[in-house]
Amino acid sequence: MLQIKNLSFSVSSDSTDKEIIKNISLEIPDGKLYVITGPNGGGKSTLAKLIAGIEKPTEGQILFNGEDITDMSVTDRANKGIGFAFQQPVKFKGIRVIDLIRLAAGRELSVTDACRYLSMVGLCAREYIHREVNASLSGGELKRIEIATVIARNSLLTVFDEPEAGIDLWSFSNLIDVFRKQREEIKDRSILIISHQERILNIADEIIVLDSGSIRTQGVKDDVLPELIGTPSAVDKCRGAYNM
Repeated sequence: MLQIKNLSFSVSSDSTDKEIIKNISLEIPDGKLYVITGPNGGGKSTLAKLIAGIEKPTEGQILFNGEDITDMSVTDRANKGIGFAFQQPVKFKGIRVIDLIRLAAGRELSVTDACRYLSMVGLCAREYIHREVNASLSGGELKRIEIATVIARNSLLTVFDEPEAGIDLWSFSNLIDVFRKQREEIKDRSILIISHQERILNIADEIIVLDSGSIRTQGVKDDVLPELIGTPSAVDKCRGAYNM
């Protein structure tokens, strides 16, 4: 279980502090798929980076399975079982796709097993498995390869920051199927997705709406989603952010 207690994050600009995350407290229990959504600039990606350890909070605590990980590095959190997929994937010059998937999985996968992860995200494995993870790949290709590596790692908690970004419609449909299958199989694991997409919101156990650095709404999908797509004030405020 992930527990966030009174978490705040500020950045300094022109001798003033701008608060991005404002005293957030929440829990992500095991065996659940949660989606964080909300208007652009509301702090969603910042919160994801705080959970992964990429950013350090100004105040508050982050606990994972009862252990305080607030001051732990990204590597230490990964070793504890927290996986993270960036909104903008990182390039790895000199590393082949198959090597990256094996590194993520932490074991010597066969080519067939590695190809299976690529196929799950809509890539023709035969064309990509031995390619280098560099600038020769498009943003969408890099995004799908990164998601394949995160799935291969099979972390206790996996955080996806806008996994739909840069992915074509056909591959996005495949990705929804992957998330839906993971949701059915996670049991003692959990998934947290940052997303605006209604189809991803539709497979959530719970939805958290983050607005101006604070939790505006949190609840089960059947309670929260109708408000997001049916309340004029919500639609007007978030139009363009939700891509519905």
